[in-house]
Amino acid sequence: MKNLIILLGAFGLIFSCSPEKKEETKPIAHYLTNRQPLVSTPYLELPLGSIKPEGWLEDQLQRMANGLTGHLDEVYPEVVGSRNGWLGGDGDGWERGPYWIDGLLPLAYILDDARLKEKVKPWIEWTLNNQAESGYLGPIPFETEPEAEPGLQRGRREDWWPKMVMLKVLQQYYQATEDERVITALTRYFHFQLKELPERPLDFMSLWANRRAGDNLQVVYWLYNITGDEKLLELGELIQKQTFPWQTVYTNPENEVKNENVHFYNEIKSYPFDSAEISKITLSKVPGLHTVNVAQGLKQPIIYFQKSGNTDAIAAVKKALNDIRSYHGQPQGMYGGDEPLHGNNPVQGVELCSISEEMFSLETNLKITGDMEFADLLEKITYNALPTQASDDYNSRQYFQAANQVELTDQIETSYETENHGGTDFVFGVLSGFPCCTTNMHQSWPKFVQNLFYATPDGGVAALLYAPSSVELTVANGAKLKIKETTGFPFRETVQFDLELSEVATFPFHLRIPTWAKQAVIQVNGSPAEATIQNQVAIIQRTWKSGDQVTLTLPMELKTSTWYKSMVTIERGPLVYSLKIESEEKIKDRKDRFRPFTEVYPKEDWNYALAANSLSDLENSIELIENEWDGSYPWNLENAPIELRMKGIHLPEWKTVKSAPQLPDSFTGKISGPELTERQKTITLVPYGCTTLRITEFPVVAIE
Repeated sequence: MKNLIILLGAFGLIFSCSPEKKEETKPIAHYLTNRQPLVSTPYLELPLGSIKPEGWLEDQLQRMANGLTGHLDEVYPEVVGSRNGWLGGDGDGWERGPYWIDGLLPLAYILDDARLKEKVKPWIEWTLNNQAESGYLGPIPFETEPEAEPGLQRGRREDWWPKMVMLKVLQQYYQATEDERVITALTRYFHFQLKELPERPLDFMSLWANRRAGDNLQVVYWLYNITGDEKLLELGELIQKQTFPWQTVYTNPENEVKNENVHFYNEIKSYPFDSAEISKITLSKVPGLHTVNVAQGLKQPIIYFQKSGNTDAIAAVKKALNDIRSYHGQPQGMYGGDEPLHGNNPVQGVELCSISEEMFSLETNLKITGDMEFADLLEKITYNALPTQASDDYNSRQYFQAANQVELTDQIETSYETENHGGTDFVFGVLSGFPCCTTNMHQSWPKFVQNLFYATPDGGVAALLYAPSSVELTVANGAKLKIKETTGFPFRETVQFDLELSEVATFPFHLRIPTWAKQAVIQVNGSPAEATIQNQVAIIQRTWKSGDQVTLTLPMELKTSTWYKSMVTIERGPLVYSLKIESEEKIKDRKDRFRPFTEVYPKEDWNYALAANSLSDLENSIELIENEWDGSYPWNLENAPIELRMKGIHLPEWKTVKSAPQLPDSFTGKISGPELTERQKTITLVPYGCTTLRITEFPVVAIE
């Protein structure tokens, strides 16, 4: 019987169903998979360095190499210089050194940059060569706690938390080099941890380790998959027991409580956890849980799901993401969290560390579950929130960003941490706000690159996130495959994959179809592809040869989303659009610990609303302009590859209060027809990631 070809209207794809029985072949997994009793995962990591960025993405990583990522030891030597405890020194011995290397190491190996590898090497060598007889890894503890030095975190050297960051570093180093010393050192350390945790639990020195222990557990399971050491499963259960019960908190009934008098640290209890106290903690509370802890906690239940096999963990995390969006969400995919979760007012800060950590959590969840909801959100955060929070040269950053920010000065008072951070949370600087983000910002782009492609357990390949890049991997029964991905995504609709194979081979090729993409089209060598659709993934199973080309077209439709007090945002495909505001910069130096920083001021009006009647007919109300673009660095107003033009309604009554845009209580959203016409002006919207100043959530006006 001939194959039955069926058109899938929702995606514009076709798949082939054949009643003929095919000869079964044993799946081939060329890369590390979960050992029993861990649940098998649908996607497998590739060795670090297998995936290479191209085009603007390579430029982005090179800017990091030339900026803070590649030179932080010169810019911030007092913390990540030779005195650092992870280099054997008597200086800073906590999280900031490992944070930096957690981004520098993958950057070095992805770019194959000898200079960057040399910067990484001392951190790896000291850590591996100075492991204690007990198995302890890390800075040598002081016999007596040292005197405090301004700007340094010298104490708490035995805290479990910063070691978790170095565990990730060592894992990545092994993935790039296969240095067996890593396996030996981690085995000894985890046996030490198994012995010590009963008496010195995760939070014996600080709360951070039991909030972020998913990072610890993830590396424990990774090592188990390599060695099969049963003691690691025992350790995993102990870590799970001592970890803050994120899954329980995520499933607690919402209880929207506003209590500005309670500091967010005070509501968090330590191990052993009191169930009555835990039951009171929800994601709806304002001020709420620590935003970076939440970002890291989003992967913890799903990491443990590999052992438990209980899919309730996945449901709990997805509920958490929905609740975060409802109570604290902003259009760029993140949430109001100026250290604690703090509601969804578009002037509330989004901490850069929370972006870095949520991206890593979503990447982790995607590999383990194969659930494309995590990929959709990861894509939105990466292509909207991430680019805007660092300067183009990657030499400064904001501690906080916001969906609506029209002045960046030290006078903004929307931040929960205004008093502690001297008003510097929103300005661009090296140490403005708090220094954690200066060291933790570096992992975001390299780890995103590392997750552009995966292997599949049956010898196939998956492309679930799209960007200009290439990959080399083994497929089928040992064939060598190289894929070059050419695309203007996320600004353009087409993604092209050119395949180069060592031999003809049969294997599946997985492609993600984003939720926002309607009538997507896949072609192989110019003809409609035969593909099956499973959970937003198109799987093309065929015999491939060198020269084959796969083209994926993802139509992007204009749409609106509704946010704080019914404000509206314009979106198209993966991108969120913001008002284009020309600006000017001023350098300010207060001669204090925050160092010189850059303030940014608008040079034109920013206070515009959108007319309700234009939002009901976006296709006819908005002019879409694709600017000439050669694929180079896109993330600023000058280089924005795409713009939207539409009519805006000027609202002179919308002013700043302490540098933040605040609508007056008297605003009704109603306006007379003649006045609406008089106030109309053509405005330009650009991708959120291209902006510095912006209005992203617009008030809506209607004719009264």
